[in-house]
Amino acid sequence: MESKRQQKFAGLLQEELAAIFQREGAAYLPNTLVTITKVRVSPDLAVAKVFLSFLNTTNTSLSVATVNAHAGEIRYKLGARIRHQARVIPTLSFFVDDTNEYVEHMDKIFDKIAKDRNAAEESNGKPE
Repeated sequence: MESKRQQKFAGLLQEELAAIFQREGAAYLPNTLVTITKVRVSPDLAVAKVFLSFLNTTNTSLSVATVNAHAGEIRYKLGARIRHQARVIPTLSFFVDDTNEYVEHMDKIFDKIAKDRNAAEESNGKPE
């Protein structure tokens, strides 16, 4: 469970990182839209896990590896933006947020179940 302080700091990081990616994301990943979906901060605020979602990319693991390769540069830019609001600029680790893929997968499963159920009811001659 995150403290209010962690949640507030995570929100600040998410906002500032989103601005950095919006302005300069094309330098790291041309033609790819990067969304920061979630930020988790350690209790001492020294480490931040940043979860990303990508649009227009064929290889999400390569995309996240590219972003991680630029983590130091991104941290420096983040530091320039939040230096008056934070004592420590956290070390950044980037991860793929596969929540959307999971949701799509579950939707497909539920659709298949519904179709199978409808087909079974029709073959049994039972109205809904």
